[in-house]
Amino acid sequence: MPTICSPTWLYCCAVFTFLFQCTTQLDADTRAATGPSPPNVLLILVDDLGYGDLSSYGAQDLRSPHIDQLVKGGMRFSHFYANCPVCSPTRAALLSGRYPELVGVPGVVRTYPHNNWGHLSKDAILLPSMLQPAGYHTAMVGKWHLGLESPNLPNERGFDFFHGFLGDMMDDYFDHRRHGINYMRQDGVQIDPPGHATDLFTEWACSYLRSRREKQQPFFLYLAYNAPHTPIQPPPSWVEKVKQRNPTLPPRRARLVALIEHLDDGIGQVMQTLQETGHGRNTLVIFTSDNGGQSNVGASNGALRAGKQDMYEGGLRVPTGIVWPGHIPPGSSSDQMAISMDLFPTICAAAGVRIPHPIDGHSLLPILQSKEGRLPDRDLFFHRREGGQRYNGLTTQAIRRGPWKLLQNSPFAPLELYNLARDPLEATDLAKQEPRIFRELSAALRIQLQRGGAVPWQRPDRRDTP
Repeated sequence: MPTICSPTWLYCCAVFTFLFQCTTQLDADTRAATGPSPPNVLLILVDDLGYGDLSSYGAQDLRSPHIDQLVKGGMRFSHFYANCPVCSPTRAALLSGRYPELVGVPGVVRTYPHNNWGHLSKDAILLPSMLQPAGYHTAMVGKWHLGLESPNLPNERGFDFFHGFLGDMMDDYFDHRRHGINYMRQDGVQIDPPGHATDLFTEWACSYLRSRREKQQPFFLYLAYNAPHTPIQPPPSWVEKVKQRNPTLPPRRARLVALIEHLDDGIGQVMQTLQETGHGRNTLVIFTSDNGGQSNVGASNGALRAGKQDMYEGGLRVPTGIVWPGHIPPGSSSDQMAISMDLFPTICAAAGVRIPHPIDGHSLLPILQSKEGRLPDRDLFFHRREGGQRYNGLTTQAIRRGPWKLLQNSPFAPLELYNLARDPLEATDLAKQEPRIFRELSAALRIQLQRGGAVPWQRPDRRDTP
């Protein structure tokens, strides 16, 4: 053993002091980021909400006071993207921080193998599994849509508590069946509750928040509504309200407006419960949608081109707001280009949780805590695999680089190139006028397609019989 005055001993002391200082500074930085105690997290995901279907995003024929108030309480994003123009891939990206094709979900997870285009990878590390070791109680209420059976059930992927629906959609908001199958569960138990799905998810979320009233343990609640996804089936009383207020509104639009206003009322109840239980002061609240609105059922994506299923802006850009009292200035806004998978590292950073494995998302905290903050320049990729005669099991894709966007909206159509700074409505295809940009973006897109192609997306035991 070296003597106290030996060079070796002095060197060891210096190293120890350096490491201690680094650790202390890291802990101080973490405390500075998270405040005196880790925040609760409420992540609200809605289903198929169009970019133009909130009052705060320009809608003139509907009222969304509760969501508008939520967004006003923090930062409103004008260029926030869903990872995919359909449901399952965006949910996989949001919960993993990865591009969805890299965790085995390039398309929609469905009931029957011949029409199923995703199987969540066993290696995917989901957000609740990151938060549990940090002391969080993790809960999910609502639509799961990342697996119908073991090993891809919510309680097996990091959620301590699950109260909701496993499937892709409900054929009836009151019956809650899909293809005649009951996918409603409370943890592992099948349930069959009466009532409109939006009301049930609201009630269950409020019940969960009340159950945490006296708990010192922080919570993560992922509240995933299935509204305003088809079928467009609002409670009749809400349709009557809309018709009385605006009798000239076309019936199809009136029903969707009613479904969205009913959803807004539910979110208002959840936010009120959050305040009544004393959680509001230290809860990070995130509101976003899984993709754009479905145009053929009356959705509005504002001035953006196309809608759900499309790689144009209307299918991908979604209304998003993030609130954290004392950390995010209320009434702030950002035109930062961000995406669903960024929410994983954002939540981890706010909770003081280090991420030891590779992810594709970037934390938004620098933007949220400073209007001047910006993320590093990066490419954003969008990928979708689908069946039917329109897609035939092939993929559609897009890449966004700065103002440029290269996309293929059908597997059987050529690539299209747009400059969104000059042409936000994607009206003028520049594929032939800008050959250098076209080559560079198409090369980057091919590399991303190769990355996704290396990850299996079918169940190992899938049956080939349709």
